[in-house]
This record gives sequence, C-alpha cells and structure tokens, in this order.
Amino acid sequence: MTRRQLLSLAASMPALAPSVKAQNGRYRISLAEWSLHKSIHTRMMTNLDFPQVAREHFGIGGLEFVNTLWEAPTQYYLGRLKTNMKKFGVEGVLIMCDGEGSMGHSDPKERLKSADLHRKWVDYAAELGCHSIRMNMYAEKEARTDAEITEFLKCCQESFTRICEYARQSNINVAIENHGGISSNPDILVRLMKLVNLPNFGTLPDFGNFPKSTDKYIAVEKLMAYAKGVSFKCFDFGPDGKETTMDMDRLMQIVNKSGYTNGTRPGWVGIEYEGERMTEFMGIQAAKRFLDHYSV
Repeated sequence: MTRRQLLSLAASMPALAPSVKAQNGRYRISLAEWSLHKSIHTRMMTNLDFPQVAREHFGIGGLEFVNTLWEAPTQYYLGRLKTNMKKFGVEGVLIMCDGEGSMGHSDPKERLKSADLHRKWVDYAAELGCHSIRMNMYAEKEARTDAEITEFLKCCQESFTRICEYARQSNINVAIENHGGISSNPDILVRLMKLVNLPNFGTLPDFGNFPKSTDKYIAVEKLMAYAKGVSFKCFDFGPDGKETTMDMDRLMQIVNKSGYTNGTRPGWVGIEYEGERMTEFMGIQAAKRFLDHYSV
C-alpha cells in the first residue's frame, strides 16, 4: 500500500466512535505515534500525516508525538504540523524525547548539556498545545550498587531540576517513563520524584516496560501517584477483545482509582501498540475498542 492509498483509505473509512467514558469525564484516549513507527519508517505515512490518520482512521483526538519520527523540526515544518492538527481537529498531548543525551551522566557538563538540548522540545510542545514532554533517566553506565544508585539520582536531580525550571515558564510538565534499565525500577523513580519535588515533574507509567521479575500491577500503582500521562502499552488481543499478555482490566482499575487527571480535565490514556501478530492498524483499533468498552 502506498502513502496516498493509506491516506485515502483513512479518509474513506468511518472513524471509531469516541469513548463514552471519555465523554463522561473518566479519561481521554490519545495515540502514541510509536504505534505507527513501522508505517513511518517505510514511508507509508509521515509525522505530518499523523493528525489525519489518528482522527480519520481511529477517531482519536489526542496526539503523543515521538521526536525521532519528525522529518525536520524547523519553524516552517512546525507550522505545517499545526495546520494539519487544526484541519483534522486534534490536539497535542506530549512529545516523547529520545536521543538528546544522558540526563544522569556522571560528568556535569554532559548531563546539563542534555538538559539544555531538551529545551527546544519544551518550546515545540508548548507551541503544539501539549502539556508535557517525556524524557529518559539514562547514564553513561548502569548504576548497580546502592552507592552508585544514590550518586546517579543526585546527578538526575540536578539535570531534571534544570529542565523543569525551564519548562515551568511555558507551563509544560516533564515526565519520565519506565523505559528500560534503572528507569524500570518504580522505587528508584519514586525516589527521584521526591528528590526533585517540583509540581511539573512526574512519571509516565508504561504498562509494558518492566522486567519479568517486577510485579507490574504494584509498580504501576506506585508510579500513578506522580503520573502526568499513561502509556496503554499493548501487544495482542484475543477474540474476546481482551489483551492477551496482561490483565488490562486490573491495570485500568489502578489508573481509575489513582484519581489521575490532566489538571482540571480528564487525563489522557495513550495507546502504544507494539505487537507483531496484528498489523499496527489492527492493533491500534483493537486497543481503541477495548478502551471504548472498558468497564470497571
């Protein structure tokens, strides 16, 4: 299928209906752009097409961008993206930021450089109407001992405080996702939340990014206390419409019981499909149907 055929298909198909629960104020459904990374990497679509595909193919009105899937973040490019968002009636939710250095680097010059490299993404997020950027808490080497972890957290405290103070000027949140390595330890993430202790600093709990040895339900519950977003990571769905690799009913109950919101509005739950058996489009549709018909 070519890019033109894909967009024509999206335009001709009726969008999935908006969630009744989202309309009633429980949560709003957004789409993580990473769910479509294969289609973007093979040029079936581009980041500029993301607003149209989200709205016309899936009936989703919230966009979670990924910075590494952008073609050229110039002011002209940003203007084209904003025009497409307005045309298709979607809004920015957040930008997932990768590839901008190590916020927990032991060298202060390196970690503060990383903090400053994220400033442009704060600016872009503000211009697109997003409420947050998602960052990573990586170092140049993995901290393993208690002493190494304590030192790593001190490094992260310095760099994340720096970017949070900058982001606060634009009313943008900074969120950390459990994204592998030490960041997938919920207790260490909570320690960092308490160290930085700023209102625009929080977590982005991802349902899937935990080691097998971690009880993901307890972990998500710990991270939801600081949540600025929620990543509905999913891999496969069965004939009954349920996710086959985890208990999504239980996870969504945890989200609902946490009192998670986006300020005075219902919080966003972002679909991030990463399965192999179903296509990207089938997986996103299955996730959307689950969230649309979800009941506690």
